[in-house]
Formats: sequence, structure tokens, C-alpha cells
Amino acid sequence: MTNKEQALETIRELVSRFEEQLPTLKNAKYKEHNLRTEYLNPFWEALGWDVSNKQGKVQAYKEVEQEDTLKIENLRGAPDYCFRKNKDKRFFYLEAKKPIENIKDNIDHAQQTRTYGWCGNLNISILSDFEEFSLYDCTKKPKQTDTVRTARLEYMTYKEYEQNFDFLWDTFSREAVFNGSIDQFASKHIKRGKETVDKEFLISLDNWRTELAENISLRNKNHIDEDQLNFAVQHIIDRLIFLRIAEDRNIEPYGNLKNQLAGDNFYQNIQVVFAQANDRYNSGLFDPNKDQITATLSIDNKVIKDIVADMYYPKSPYLFDVISVEILGSAYEQFLGKVITINEKGKAKIDLKPEVRKAGGVYYTPQYIVDYIVENTVGKLLENKSPKEASELKICDPACGSGSFLLGAYQYLLNWHKDYYLANPSKKNPLTDDANLTTAEKKRILLNSIFGVDIDTNAVEVTKLSLLLKCMEGETQASISHQMTMFHERVLPTLDENIKSGNSLIDTDFYDGMIEFEERKIKPFSWEKAFPQVFLKKSKPKSDIASEPITTYGKKKLDVKIDEPKYGFDAVIGNPPYVKVDNKTIFTYFYSKYKHQDYQQDLYLIFLERYSDLLRKNGQLGIIIPNTWLQSLKFRNIRSYLITSYKWNKILTTKNRVFDAIVDTHVLVFEKSNEQNTNLSIEIYDNFQVNYIHRIDQSIISSNGDVINILSSKSEKKLFDKIKLTSNNLENISKIFSGITLFEKGKGKPAQTEEIMKSKPYICESENLPAGKNWTPLMRGSLMHRYSNFWNNNYWVQYGEWLAAPRDPKIFQAKEKIIVRQTGDSIIATIIGDNIICRKNLHILISDTINHKFILGVLNSKLTNFYYSQINPEKGEALAEVKKNHVEQLPFPKKFSQEVHDQVISFVDQLLKLNKDLQAETLESKREQIKRKIDHFEDKINELVYKLYDLTEEEIKIIENN
Repeated sequence: MTNKEQALETIRELVSRFEEQLPTLKNAKYKEHNLRTEYLNPFWEALGWDVSNKQGKVQAYKEVEQEDTLKIENLRGAPDYCFRKNKDKRFFYLEAKKPIENIKDNIDHAQQTRTYGWCGNLNISILSDFEEFSLYDCTKKPKQTDTVRTARLEYMTYKEYEQNFDFLWDTFSREAVFNGSIDQFASKHIKRGKETVDKEFLISLDNWRTELAENISLRNKNHIDEDQLNFAVQHIIDRLIFLRIAEDRNIEPYGNLKNQLAGDNFYQNIQVVFAQANDRYNSGLFDPNKDQITATLSIDNKVIKDIVADMYYPKSPYLFDVISVEILGSAYEQFLGKVITINEKGKAKIDLKPEVRKAGGVYYTPQYIVDYIVENTVGKLLENKSPKEASELKICDPACGSGSFLLGAYQYLLNWHKDYYLANPSKKNPLTDDANLTTAEKKRILLNSIFGVDIDTNAVEVTKLSLLLKCMEGETQASISHQMTMFHERVLPTLDENIKSGNSLIDTDFYDGMIEFEERKIKPFSWEKAFPQVFLKKSKPKSDIASEPITTYGKKKLDVKIDEPKYGFDAVIGNPPYVKVDNKTIFTYFYSKYKHQDYQQDLYLIFLERYSDLLRKNGQLGIIIPNTWLQSLKFRNIRSYLITSYKWNKILTTKNRVFDAIVDTHVLVFEKSNEQNTNLSIEIYDNFQVNYIHRIDQSIISSNGDVINILSSKSEKKLFDKIKLTSNNLENISKIFSGITLFEKGKGKPAQTEEIMKSKPYICESENLPAGKNWTPLMRGSLMHRYSNFWNNNYWVQYGEWLAAPRDPKIFQAKEKIIVRQTGDSIIATIIGDNIICRKNLHILISDTINHKFILGVLNSKLTNFYYSQINPEKGEALAEVKKNHVEQLPFPKKFSQEVHDQVISFVDQLLKLNKDLQAETLESKREQIKRKIDHFEDKINELVYKLYDLTEEEIKIIENN
């Protein structure tokens, strides 16, 4: 009997027994605990879950965590069951009720279940008394106006378990869940709500910041500047959140903050609580010596009352013991993208930071990316090590933001140490009675191994806050009191020597330029002085230039080899900023300091070069960056540098965009080494899991920085090289131009205005043209296809210097030219005549030496499309574009016979005529006949192009299957 068959049999027996005992079970005296033991536990054990922990796993690794104690008033306690892989990977909650309860119609029970799941950022949660089973979508924020049916995905009674068994097994069995069934179910049945807990918490943060900023600015005029205001507001909010989380985790007395809303001055009462917290935690967060501002402020009672009230039920929707630190970090990342300014009237205003506005927002790295990077860098470093050896590891994020990568690394280290001690039991092991790491051990690991830098001071404070909250997980009032009494030691470490504010890319040699600059925006930063414990300097031979700075402004960087194994970080991880350098002074500095950059400086490319300075020999690099690093022709220098400076271990691409609507990305896992990897693993994240594609030899990647397609197989790469070797680039046999830009504010002569942008006076989409103006036919991508021109006297432009970006009119006056469509995932081209203007979503190709029809036949061939797929790995994606530089790189045979030349032209003539006939024909039977002829002549051209390149049958098959 299979596991599934056995499970069905067990559930049948449970249903039969429940039916027999129903009158007893519906009695008010029947306890929930009995229901769980007699029915719910066996039900889920039948589905494969170790509910009773028969495997004897310690608390952190139990598959099902059961909670009996209510921590919050008004039925807002911890979920009864949490089904998970470990304490960091939760799948869904189950809330249990007694059979006497009416699950189908009780709104309170539904709201409670949904709130648990929503705060836990889960897709679903379940409410059940065995008699009834309700499944809820937990991606939508619970509201007081909701009905019991709101967000309910499934409802069944115990009598329907058998008929729904396939659904129950395929969705909720342990085997299915561990294979991704919950995510798969959610992708089919849930349209994720916009009011996710992190987004809602961000709204709360913004509201609290606005209230505080406006009131502090009003009540403390002439006593506080913008920087001080930003610091004070951030600090007060961080302290309140820390203490509120401590309350829900049962570390602080519940309601302690709320109890301060009495007397004459609420803010002074809160200050007393802050002082007490400093005595207990020693985190730096409450240290009055590091904060000379907040204690002196005046803040109205109403503001403090409103903010504190927002953190408690019923106004607060948040369960702080359920919301993970990682979810809070997601909200904080967005929060950090805004800044408080004070206008001329002294009123505080909150805006997006300029760099965030340019980048289109702040994008928080998903947890699965963080986990992948940490596992493949920190995880690799920990292989075959002891805790003593692990304590030597130094891990850094040089642009840490809210600290998501450092949190991931710290959690990984905590889990690894716990696993090690459990597998190697000893009296000296730093484990508590319930097999958790002691506070001292968690602090030791944090201080020894986790480091970060960010240019934003507030980001640094948030990272510290997140790490401290993670360090404090699992603590109770009793454990803290024990620590303070027995060891005379406060609970948390100070992270000032680990997490620092500064510019990771600009060293203190910036001061050598003797230029005036705004210090708070540039923040020159010396890594060696900031982290002397990482950049150790031991006695070395005179020939070794260890005393030199890492780089020197105004000089070419010295390729000094540092052989000390401890010089630098063991791992650098993170997500560098994706913004261009727009400051001339900084651009000049970068140009002189970083020698592997091209003219177009993007910060993430500068970071790619900087990382090597920060890593020790054989150090691990794990980052997520735009895939343009590999695909843009403009980035040859950095590609060449990376191929010769790192051993490439893994590259992960993703089926869908990690950061909505901005860029496609790659995850790089590299090792600082001159050795090249013959076994580079290419992987893809798809359908909620990492899938292996293939392995390639790093040495086949050109060291001159050529664009490569990492998804190509060896046979595809070999064929690509063969075609390339026997080809000219199209740019060598023709001139290639981009089309015109019609409208852009501030461009054109005279400069275009907002009104012109709206009215668009220079184009006409009608056969009836306005009188008195010279109108010229206008072509766009949607008006053409392969061998087809759909323009039909209905799209015109008034051409001249008033357009945003006109081109040389001679381009459009050419008697004949090829146009290639930009939008699409393949090469689509046709021929047009003279005096037709082309928009910017078309590329224009003109040759003075080779017949355009011959070029067109080769251009539209399957071979050219195969070649294009190799130089543009975005081919096949929804938003793929054929860019001008792609067209320039397309192949054209170096040699060809006159016979093949003439045959291709003859077939192209046929195709141009047939496609024109197809547009005019209305009878479907005749249209089908024309299409068959088109297919025939296209096949003929493909055969001739294969012949031009002397392809074998196997090579042709590769192209046909592409």
C-alpha cells in the first residue's frame, strides 16, 4: 500500500469515528486539546507530517510547531500549528477550534486565521475543528468590513474529505509541500494582494515619520537641522519598534509602552523606558552617549499617543511575534528611500531621495535570492570547518541597505553552529536546555563574522536594528534576567565596529583632490582603518607594498598581490545600487581610480571592480546584478577583468524578473582567483525552485570581453563560433541608423513643452491631412513584418528640427533601405523606398556595395535568428528588444557565389510580392495558398544560407530546433 493509499485509509477511519462520536464532540466540555490529540494530529500525520515530533528534533527543526499559550489579548495569540521546513521556512498555519464552534460562519475565527497568515507573509492558512475545514488566502490584509467568506479559497466538511482527498494530498501532504505545492497552488488560485504586511508596515512607518517630523520641526524650531531631524525621527521609531517587538516576544512586559501614556509628558515617560532598555540591552540603540539629540526634544502628547496606539490591538493589524525580521527589513528598505526636508516656512516634508527617484524606486531583494547567495558563499566557506575555524570568517555587504544579506548570513551561521553542536555533543557546547544557542554564543558569532557598510546613516542603523532583533530571537524575560544576574552582562552587543556608514567606492584619497564637496553626500571611507581586524598588516618583506593604500587617486592602480590569507573579507555578498554616476567630480575620481570601466559608469559596475580589493585570496563573491554586465557591448572592460580575476563557480538566471519592471538580473557566485573553472554551473530559478541547466568551461569565454550567452550548449557555442569566423558583421558591409524620436520634453528647436507632449501636433494618424503643412509618411514597428509593409496612407509626420531627435534627412531620402523592427524577440526585416521617415522603434540599414534584397534574405533567415539568440540571451522574453548594437553584430557571409546571390534575390522578390498579395486577399482559401508559397520560398532561402556557411546536417538541426 502506498503512502497516499495508507493516508486515505487513515482519514476514512478518523471520519467514521468522528461521525460516531459527534454528539460527545459537540459538547461544550470537550476540550480543544483533546480534539487536536485525537483528530487533527492523526489527520496531518496521515498526510506525512511529524506532528508529534517522533523524530525527536529540537525545537528549531520540528516540522510542526505547536503553540498552546495565548500571548496577546482578544484571541490574538500565536497560531496553534505552524507547518514548516525549519523555523526560518514556514509554509502555512493551522488554527484549531473545538467542534462546537461554527467555523463556516464565525467571522472572528476567520479574521484570526487570516491575521496570522498575513503577518507571517504566508500565502495561505487553515482554520479547522476537523468537522470543518476552511482554507484562506492570507495575502490580503484582513479588514473589519470583511465577511467570513472574504478570501476563503476552499470550504469542506469532514464528510467531504474522501471525495477531496486528491486535493488534500496533492496540496498539503508533506511530500507535496516540500516539493513546492503551496507556491504552485498560490500561483494558480491567488492574485497576491497589494496590501502585503511589508507594504502596510511601510505605510505605518511613513505615517509615524510624518507625524514625528512635522511635530519635532514645529516644537523645536531653530534647534534642529535636516540631518539631525532625520536622525532623531529614525532613532525614536527604531527604539519604539524594538521594544514593541520585545513585548510580543514576551521579553518585555506586554503593554509597557502603552502604560507610559499618562501624566503630563508622554515623551519623557518614554525616555525613561529607553534608559531602562539601555541598562538591559547595551545595543547602542538606546545609548545616550551616542545620541545627544532625542532626549532634548519636545514632542506633543498627541503624537506619541497616536504612534504608540498604532502599535497595539485593535488599531494595529500587526502581530510582532509572527512578523519576521526579514519582513520588517523589506518595509524598512522602502522607508530608507525617503528623506525628511524642511522648507522655507520650517515645515517638514518627506520625499523620495533623488537617487531613488532616478532609479524608479527601491527594490528589496527577495528572500530566495538572499538564501541562494548565502548558501553558495557562506555555506561553501563553512564546509569541513569547526566552530573555532568558523569564528575566523569575515562576511561583508558593502552596500547593506536594511541588512537583508547580512541577516541571511547571520541566520545561516546560527543554524550551522547549532547543527554542529547537536551533531557533536559536548558538555562545553554553548546550547541551552531546549537546544538553542546561548545568548553569548549568538553575540560572539555576530561580532566575529558580520560586517557591513552603507553610505546612508539611517540604513546602517536599520541594519543594526535588524541584526539585534535576530540576535534576540528566542530570548525571554527569564533568560535575560538570568544573564544579567549570573554574568552581570547586558543582553545585546554593540555593533558600531561592525556596521559603519561611509562610501564603499570612495577612499579617503578623495581628499587629495583638494576640492570642495558636500561631505555628507560623498562620505570618503577607508576600509583598512574602519576594519583593522579584517585588513590585518603583519610584518612583511620590504618588496611587498602592504603599507600602500588599496588604490591611489590620480594614479593607475597597482596590481599588488596580497598573499596574506587574512587580508580582506572571506565573503562579500549583496545587491549593489543600479544607478548611473551623474556627478562630474565623482565621475572623474572613478575614472582615475577604477581602470576596468568603460565610459558609461554604472555604480554596480564600479562595485564589481571594488569587490576584488575587499576580498582576500580565494574569497567568495555572491551578488545579484543586472544581466547587462554580460550582454552589453559597452561593458567589455569589466567582463575582461572578471574573466581573468575570478573563478566563476555559478551563474543563476531567472525565468521572471526578480525586481518588477526594472531589469533582468543574474546572480553571480565567483571566487577571487586567477584559476578558471572548467565546471561553471549555469542554473535558472523557475517555478519556485533552482533548476540546473548545464555546465560550461570558463576558458571558452573570451578574455577580450565579448558578449556571451551562458545558456548556450557546447554544440551551440561551437556553431556560433563557426558562423562568426566566416562572417562579416553587418556594420562592416552597411551603415546602420536608429529611427527618430518624436517627442521629449525640453528637446527639439524650439524646446518641446508639456502641451506639445500632450497634443502631439507633428503627427497625424489619418488619410485626411491638415492643410498648409508638409507631411511625410511615417513608419513604426507595428506597420511592418517580414517582407511586409503595412503602411496605408494613414500615418504621417511633419518633419523638422522641432522633433525631439530628428536624423539626417539623407537617411530617409535613400532610394531603398532595409528596416529592422526593434520590438520583438527575433529579427524581423523588410525593404522600404525613399521619403519614408522611421520612428525610433526601427533600425535602418543602407548598403552601398551589396544588394539590399540579398542582405534581406540572409537577415530574415533562421541562421541569423540563431546567431541573434546567441548574442542576446533575452530572446524569447516578453519585453525583449532587438537593439541597434545587436543588428550591427549580425553575421553576413564573407564569401558567396553569384549563383546563390541571384537565387536569394529571386526568392526575396517572390516573398515581397506574395506578402503584398496576402494583405490584399480576403478569401481565406486563397490566403492559405499564399501562406504555403511564402513558407516554401522562406525554406528555399534558409537552405541557401545553410549552403553559404557549409553547415552539416547536425548543425542545421541545431538551428531548426533553436
